[in-house]
Amino acid sequence: MKSDLPKVLQPLAGAPLLAHVVSRARVLQPSSIHVVYGHGGDVVRATIKDADLHWALQAEQLGTGHAVMQAMPNVADDELVLVLYGDVPLIDAGTLRQLVAAASAKSMSLLTMMLEDATGYGRIVRKRGAIRAIVEQKDASKAQQKIREGNSGIMAVPARLLRKWLGKLRNANAQGEYYLTDVIAMAVKDKIKVTPLIAPTLAEVLGVNDKAQLAELEALHRATRARELMRDGATVIDPARIDVRGEVKLGRDVVIEPNVMFEGKVSLGDRVRVGPNVVLRDVSIGADSVIHPNSVLEQSELGTGCLVGPYARVRPGSKLGANSHVGNFVELKKTVLGEGSKANHLTYLGDAVIGKGVNVGAGTITCNYDGVNKATTTIEDGAFIGSGNMLVAPVRIGKDATTGAGSTITKDAPDGQLTLTRAKQMTIEGWKRPRKADKK
Repeated sequence: MKSDLPKVLQPLAGAPLLAHVVSRARVLQPSSIHVVYGHGGDVVRATIKDADLHWALQAEQLGTGHAVMQAMPNVADDELVLVLYGDVPLIDAGTLRQLVAAASAKSMSLLTMMLEDATGYGRIVRKRGAIRAIVEQKDASKAQQKIREGNSGIMAVPARLLRKWLGKLRNANAQGEYYLTDVIAMAVKDKIKVTPLIAPTLAEVLGVNDKAQLAELEALHRATRARELMRDGATVIDPARIDVRGEVKLGRDVVIEPNVMFEGKVSLGDRVRVGPNVVLRDVSIGADSVIHPNSVLEQSELGTGCLVGPYARVRPGSKLGANSHVGNFVELKKTVLGEGSKANHLTYLGDAVIGKGVNVGAGTITCNYDGVNKATTTIEDGAFIGSGNMLVAPVRIGKDATTGAGSTITKDAPDGQLTLTRAKQMTIEGWKRPRKADKK
């Protein structure tokens, strides 16, 4: 990978390759998950912190068979072992279920793939349709190199049989390694049935060996997630330009414009429209809301009929009531914006509780931080905040109160009254603007 980051930690859709594989394994609800690690092992373990994983160190990298040997001491004989690979992240859980179902206590199954060019892959050698062996690229004859069916390396094997076969592995090959694939020939010799399953799509079994292949998998992952959204009813304007890096729950008639990124858990209600270049991270958006272009929303909740953006930022802990508006270049942080309230222009609202029907004028700021502590600004129902206000927390603006434009409010403003702070305007006669000296 030409990187300081171990290959299994290279990012795909915002998560390490290995995290994708572990996630796929969890869907099957296995009794245990064992991760064999070697190169960059300490970094790998520090990054993938799942408490229930069993880690097995492969101190020397002596091949796939040797790797599996390291995990087997902690696997009981009556278990079925499913072997996955840390750099093959897109395998579908449905495919794995079929593979597991095809194996038993007295038989094994193997996932294969049909390739236009099988160069670099182990070849599946069949006789009368049955798998007889797997031959690695460097050990394959010219005839075997013409075989298009390749080995994915993914298999389901009874632990009792696998343990026996691993003990018989030898490294008399061009690589000097212990090949896991050699157990296929041992199974055939022992008259153990090997059930092949050809992968439904090539994308599921593609591995990563360089940054170009990583980018190809990223594109395949994006395309798959876009298809899922469309199957669930969303209108995706350009499926090639959408990035789903988490779980998206959809209502009906959702429209998603180009260059939208979803991260974490995102819920979109009926008829939500998400504009171009929007990032949604762990948010819930109510029905009939519109997120205008170039907005970023994270860890927040929006009611029905909200309008956000363009160029708005809704930061963690914010909650927007029904039919509220957050306009261009407005930032919210840990703020409740009540039903029908509006902050339409150039405003920062942090650590604020804002009631219903409030209008926040352009250029208003809640001064919520004194350098050490955060304080709350409370704006009651029906208040009208003039443009360019500095609201110095802790402070309360009363119900139906109005504050004058350009005011710095440091004390509570009473209900229903106009409160303002404004220096006397004056004109300085005879004043002249400084001028640059003439060039000589």
